[in-house]
Amino acid sequence: MERELYGREAIFGNDGLAARLTGLTPYGSARVAYEHRDDPPVAVLTGGRGMGKTAALKQLRHLYREITPVALVDCEAVVPPADPGPGWTPVTGALPELATQLTAKVHAARPVQFPRLSLGLVAVASISWTREDETRAQRDLQSLGPVLATVDTRGDAATGWVTKVLTKLAASAFDSVVPLAGMVAEATIETVLEETFSRFQRRSADWYGSYPHAGGNGRIGLRQLAVDFERGGDLRRRAEDHLVLALVADLVRAYGGLARGARRGRPVLLLDNAHTLLGRQLVEPVLRQRASGVRDQIALFASSRARDHEGLSHAVRRRLPEVAHGSHWARGSEVTSGILAVELTALGPAHVQAAFDRHDPVGRTPAGLARGVHRLTGGRPLGVALLAQAAGEALVPGTPRPGSTSQPGSLVPGALLDRTVELREDRAPVRVADELLARLLPGQQLDVLSVLAAAHGEDSARLLATARLRGRSLDGDVALQVRDVLRAQDWPVGPEYFVADPLLRALLLHRLRFQDDDHPYYAVWRAVHETLRSAYAPGGRCPSVPHRLHQELVLGRTGDCVTHLRERFTDGDVTAWLGSLRFIASAPYPRPPGHAGPDPRRAVALGREAAGSRADGETGLAGLGERAMELQLQLRRLLHAVWLLSDPLALPDEEVIDKMAHELRQLSGRHPTGNSVLWDAATHWPQDIRAWRPLSMPPGSADRGGPGTGGSGQRRGNGGSDA
Repeated sequence: MERELYGREAIFGNDGLAARLTGLTPYGSARVAYEHRDDPPVAVLTGGRGMGKTAALKQLRHLYREITPVALVDCEAVVPPADPGPGWTPVTGALPELATQLTAKVHAARPVQFPRLSLGLVAVASISWTREDETRAQRDLQSLGPVLATVDTRGDAATGWVTKVLTKLAASAFDSVVPLAGMVAEATIETVLEETFSRFQRRSADWYGSYPHAGGNGRIGLRQLAVDFERGGDLRRRAEDHLVLALVADLVRAYGGLARGARRGRPVLLLDNAHTLLGRQLVEPVLRQRASGVRDQIALFASSRARDHEGLSHAVRRRLPEVAHGSHWARGSEVTSGILAVELTALGPAHVQAAFDRHDPVGRTPAGLARGVHRLTGGRPLGVALLAQAAGEALVPGTPRPGSTSQPGSLVPGALLDRTVELREDRAPVRVADELLARLLPGQQLDVLSVLAAAHGEDSARLLATARLRGRSLDGDVALQVRDVLRAQDWPVGPEYFVADPLLRALLLHRLRFQDDDHPYYAVWRAVHETLRSAYAPGGRCPSVPHRLHQELVLGRTGDCVTHLRERFTDGDVTAWLGSLRFIASAPYPRPPGHAGPDPRRAVALGREAAGSRADGETGLAGLGERAMELQLQLRRLLHAVWLLSDPLALPDEEVIDKMAHELRQLSGRHPTGNSVLWDAATHWPQDIRAWRPLSMPPGSADRGGPGTGGSGQRRGNGGSDA
């Protein structure tokens, strides 16, 4: 069953992009006026992993497959058969698959035939055939059976070809000047034309008369095509380009001439992961032909993970909402201006809520959970879909799974990561966090990435790689290799966090926390963060007080953090003090696995800790006078409140929000000079939290300054934002 998509109305609406390019509505197949009747663009959906590119292409296939010819190929998944012949390349592997899908039966139209493509594929397949080896020829022709069947529906059409081809070749006079590949191809083409093609279809060979050095003779063109393919390099690329255009020519023929009126709309080609070499080899011949003035009337949709791919250098760029009713595209002078690059946008809070309502129609989950998932995922559709499914299953009676609970109030985004969901009936349930990582970072060394996700910037990532990943690579700097991998996968790498995407960082840190199954010590997690704490300490490689205290909090040690905030409270720069509080409290929370009760930070923030539950070393109260002790406890409550309310794996708590505002107002009255800044924080920080925004610095601004700063974001001498 196709996944329900949200926030993609600009593509799938009755006057959306798909309808205007195909001439048919996705739902109901009514006719729609073409937006670009004579010269349609290639529509390329761009966005990183998990943004729904593949889901959109699959939905297009699902909606159009019964009303117009449609084919979908994943350019990253075209792999050679067990015993590929010299005539197999990714291009010659993808083209038969596209042709076979395009011949599927649709309403009120005959199946599309591919005589031109069949001839070209047979010609290049024949380059390795010899008089002495019939097995190779038999195997190659059988592999081409589906596309050849579009011309001759007899299932055994290719059975007798091999003997006839090799017999004809044996009877031919051997000419040392003519390449053997050309001789075999010519003998093969003659046999195929005689045995399979009807009188009308035989004229399809004439199309190859336009091939270089063919002189208008189609059979010579086919022979030269085989020779060029065998020689490799740029000549093979030229031959492959011609094969792509052969498929296009067959589609054009099916929609022209006597067939006009028998078909509605346009055929649809869907190329997933078209940023790859194969994708470019399939798209660029079409772009060049269209740029030269030759029109084909094919609706071609592709996807690209790399938004700034060189193949999109002159594309007309639009964000998804901008193409809902018109693309405003026009061809320029460059070949790649024939592309309309549509950036898929993240889902909004309303879309996420709709996904939750679908899986939880009776509304058992907490009211703020959908917004919390939106904050955690950034609206990335893959994350939303899996977490919404996990939330819907979490409270279903009789389905106990890891992380399940009967208490709706204990469901938070972090708990959903531990849930398992059933994605397919023939597959065991999978844990949400593991499935997300596998699909967002496929084929990557997650143990390495998990360690480096703890780093703040490139410098600390290299420090961690040196200390914790020594010997993991013989090719140089591990951190820089990982940086390049992330960039190649279109993941941001930033100065504040080495892994800058919040969802990806949360998933990797979740894995780092629990991967060794070492509750309650968590040896790997502790070792990584102890390494960073030592590096930020005085005498370390990059001393920084805010970063050291951030690591202390990651390790669950709050005493030094509160003491530092108390000792610096009366400093003149209150904005910088608030910035330090915000950065220290942004530390990941070392929660226990499968915890279903109230968050322990809540009791501390509200001043409701059980008597005797805190040690003097933890609170930092030892040796303090009465006023200092009062301030220490007040800042302890504030730190835990900000820590809880800033946590993307938790949910905002109204009582804690009110308590945080109260503490900030109380502190405003105690500060000798910065009372207005603290008062503003008491007003604006609750507004930020209720609006699901990061805490603003200075309070009330839109600034997103660097860690441990007052909002300037500039590098500090003691380690700074790129530490």
